[in-house]
Amino acid sequence: MSVPSPTAPAGATSQQRFAPVAGIAAASLVLAVVGGIYMASYAPRRPPLAVPVFLAGAGGVLLAVNVVMLARTRGLAWDKFFLVGRWALLSYVIAAGLIEFAFVRDHTRGGPLVVLTAMLVLFAVNVPLIISFTVARYQSARGDAA
Repeated sequence: MSVPSPTAPAGATSQQRFAPVAGIAAASLVLAVVGGIYMASYAPRRPPLAVPVFLAGAGGVLLAVNVVMLARTRGLAWDKFFLVGRWALLSYVIAAGLIEFAFVRDHTRGGPLVVLTAMLVLFAVNVPLIISFTVARYQSARGDAA
């Protein structure tokens, strides 16, 4: 629980500020979803891949930046982050695997399958990242007073 600082204005708290990990992960997820919707709009024809590849690449860059920012984060309850993260990741990898199976079963081949797989990876990593970061940021880190 955050405690108001004696010198802070009324209503202010001394809660630690973290990098915008959840927001950047959400932006990466949105890029993947928009790319998937764009590709689906061409069904059953083969979609042009320039826009979805750009969107998946931009989402991947955001994910990489996010991982670097997260690795440099101090004061996060890492034990809670990994506890929640591993189970969330397991469930979303299973969900993404089932969606991938549906694409393969529907005879999606070549470039479109590769791009859709990249977007599913973004989905399967970003959602657990958002969940686990959100849980960990509101927990006490080891060694902190509760």
